[in-house]
Amino acid sequence: MPHNERHGNAKALLPIGVFLVLYLGLGFLFEYGLRIPMGFYSIPIVVIFLVALLVACLQNRALSLDEKLVLMGKGAGDKNIMIMILIFMTAGIFVGVVGRSSADSVAYFLLSVIPAQFAVAVLFVVACFVSLAMGTSVGTITLITPIALSVAQASGFAVPLCVASVIGGAMFGDNLSFISDTTIAACNGQGCQMKDKFRANFAIALPAAIVSLVIILALSFGQYTGQAVVESYSLIQIIPYLLVLVGGIIGVNVFVVLLLGIVSGAVIMLATGATAATDLLANMGSGAAGMFETTMVAILVSAICALIRAYGGFDALLYGIKRVFKGKKGGQLGMGLLVGAMDVATANNTVAIVMANPIAKEMSHDYGISPRKTASLLDTFSCVFQGIIPYGAQMLVALSAANELGYELSAFQVIPNLFYPFLLLISSLLFIFVIPERKIDRM
Repeated sequence: MPHNERHGNAKALLPIGVFLVLYLGLGFLFEYGLRIPMGFYSIPIVVIFLVALLVACLQNRALSLDEKLVLMGKGAGDKNIMIMILIFMTAGIFVGVVGRSSADSVAYFLLSVIPAQFAVAVLFVVACFVSLAMGTSVGTITLITPIALSVAQASGFAVPLCVASVIGGAMFGDNLSFISDTTIAACNGQGCQMKDKFRANFAIALPAAIVSLVIILALSFGQYTGQAVVESYSLIQIIPYLLVLVGGIIGVNVFVVLLLGIVSGAVIMLATGATAATDLLANMGSGAAGMFETTMVAILVSAICALIRAYGGFDALLYGIKRVFKGKKGGQLGMGLLVGAMDVATANNTVAIVMANPIAKEMSHDYGISPRKTASLLDTFSCVFQGIIPYGAQMLVALSAANELGYELSAFQVIPNLFYPFLLLISSLLFIFVIPERKIDRM
């Protein structure tokens, strides 16, 4: 029977169901029942995945435990998984080296040279650049939100608009960055070059970002009632970001790019006195340690997916998807909704991509979708959903920063101002259903 006609074994998907029920159930209980701040992120996701892995091991008695361990080892030891983990760790070290001062320098430099009337638009652009260079939307929001609140206080702009502009810009960079964990996961999971995925993504993301910027300018026009935010900055601290960004765009190997960023960042941080020599190695270590959970999730999900595939779970899922989504365009939409649903369930776009990767790869073969387009769809749709869910890390970190500085702000005040994620969804749908395939392939 041809691959696309196999019905598979739907029971093999039970581990995914167990994970989603436990994680979603506990997440909503902690966040909204017990009112625990950052409740979703109080749940040890690695432990929940271990429970799911145990469920997978208890299934299918036709295979011995040793045979299941072999399957798990092959899944976790895949070349792309190892490359992904190494890039995760190196990117974490880079972020640990450059730290807060470099991001602050970018923000305060632009705020000093552009008229204060355009400060909200500057926040959006700064968040785009910093997230693009650092590869982390959460880190960008953590760094830039306090600056956004200072801008709102000094200049009279609405706080929800300022905070939403930072979140939107951070999601733009997260979607496109060469060292973002979402990009790393999507590209290595689909076996495509990062520069190829960047080109496909850029064509979708840029129009959404430009329209978002126009809307932000229109809404902020006339709100300015105060003064500019002026702080000291060091332009030399921006150099590591530029090296990583330019190196990635021109296609330099990602490891070489990251090493250049780490070395240049370390030299600059020491030379400018931004970091003490005794703290530099500690910062590198903390940056790498910050990738521990993401690394463990990649390993555990790979092991679980190897068992599910062997049990026939992916065949069952693909059979169901193909009954609903017809043709190449339908397959692309189905792929986007698949990763979006996983993001809504896990509140983590990297985890959603890692979980969706093996299924999406099977879909790409069945529907005739290229690896770069598959990687682009996974990253784009996961960023769309991650950018708007009220319990995502991006939103919760921004609200936490606002609350710490005395601002009473809720997610539902910010969401109507999140123009970029909604426009990114519209742009993605246009590139699936309207724009001719040949134009996309030439980009």
